Amino acid sequence: MNAIVETSAIHGWGVDADPENDPTYPMRDQSSEGNLKSSWTPPQMQETQVEILQSIEYIRRPAVAGTSTPPSGISGIIRRAAFTYSESHWFHWLMLMGADRINVVEGVLHDLTRGKIPNIPREMGVRAEWRHNKQGRVKKIAVTASLSGALAAFALYKRKKEPAPSALPAERASGAPRRRLPAQDKPD
Repeated sequence: MNAIVETSAIHGWGVDADPENDPTYPMRDQSSEGNLKSSWTPPQMQETQVEILQSIEYIRRPAVAGTSTPPSGISGIIRRAAFTYSESHWFHWLMLMGADRINVVEGVLHDLTRGKIPNIPREMGVRAEWRHNKQGRVKKIAVTASLSGALAAFALYKRKKEPAPSALPAERASGAPRRRLPAQDKPD
């Protein structure tokens, strides 16, 4: 059980609780501050040597942007296409999530082409999860095993339900397309 903490004894606790002391609560009214906006000089833009994707909602990009992973490959094509949509459009985010998943596969293939076999469990943090969250790890293993078993059982069931090729008429067993009977030859 958690003990009750006296918050007044914590230095800095609730520093943003006073709306008079918080310039962002809820939004500062700048009309009485003269020309605050006009005296602000925007920071110098970061010079980049790589492509930076920018939302269509903004005229310019932020002064600082990440350059560690420029768009490339199929995931980069999808990301570029995603940034042609508004951030308020669900397809923008769906494409970015899909590009992330494809980028993972691209990374694994890149490792394989360099002769490096990726250690997927280690990259997924299995060892750390086992050390710090055994119950969660066991639950994931149980769910994965259950779903795999259910899929395997369904596949076997479906395979047994289909007739063997020898049980089919000779015409169908050979793979020949079924002939349609003329209208007058159809049995009544």
